[in-house]
Amino acid sequence: MTEHDSAVRAAIEGELRLLDPDVRRSPELLGALLHPEFHEFGSSGRRWDRASTLARLPADTDPSESDRYVVTSEIRGARLAPDVVHLTFDTVYGGSHAHRSSLWRRTRDGWQMYFHQGTPFNAAQA
Repeated sequence: MTEHDSAVRAAIEGELRLLDPDVRRSPELLGALLHPEFHEFGSSGRRWDRASTLARLPADTDPSESDRYVVTSEIRGARLAPDVVHLTFDTVYGGSHAHRSSLWRRTRDGWQMYFHQGTPFNAAQA
């Protein structure tokens, strides 16, 4: 399947919502988008689970920096199974670049992020 697939579009919409500072500051909005078994290998090199992400992101998202958005590019998606979508894209935030990959699963609560990985890269060498 391609980016034109409705499941891929739903995963992309969820991914972009997760980058919204208002969503990141809200444990309720954030929690609705994270699968109960969510886990992440962050661009910092740390491992995160759902509970630690729900505790960290709202506390770390500074409301005074709401004009500092994450810039995404080259977002692509593929449906791997009827209820699984894989997304890849790049981000720039505060001068830091990262390649990103996430898996989204359709649940009875809608599309939720199951896994995420961020890998920093040097844009000058890319």
